[in-house]
Amino acid sequence: MAENNLRHIVRVANVDLPGHKHLWVAMTKITGVGDTFAQAVCKVASIPMDMKAGALSEDQVEKLTNIIVNPQENGIPVWMLNRRRDPETGSDRHLMIGKLSFAQQNDIKRLIKIKCYRGNRHKRKLPVRGQRTSSNFRNKKGSVKKR
Repeated sequence: MAENNLRHIVRVANVDLPGHKHLWVAMTKITGVGDTFAQAVCKVASIPMDMKAGALSEDQVEKLTNIIVNPQENGIPVWMLNRRRDPETGSDRHLMIGKLSFAQQNDIKRLIKIKCYRGNRHKRKLPVRGQRTSSNFRNKKGSVKKR
């Protein structure tokens, strides 16, 4: 398509995507969709990844939205989902946008409630994954006394 036929904003899965970017790059603007997942969605939808997002037709937009909302039903492998073996339901799901942030907040609240090590680190606003804190994360601990 010619450059003047590109739409500036394309709405896929209730998120506005920039029309001047390549499709797989634009899809990473959706919270919960990363590089690999976006490329897999393009491959399943049989749409070229290097196509500009603004050049999508309405049918292609609907197809992409359907695949992103229901990835397992459309052939995306289970290992690409971002919420496998959900603690509440035990099922494999792929969450996006508000549901993803809500699930993350609930996970952190659950860790704090059961008082595990990770929960205590979250509660104190310290690093959770074993980083050293002597020189980093000073904004959480206060300033260093000068001698």
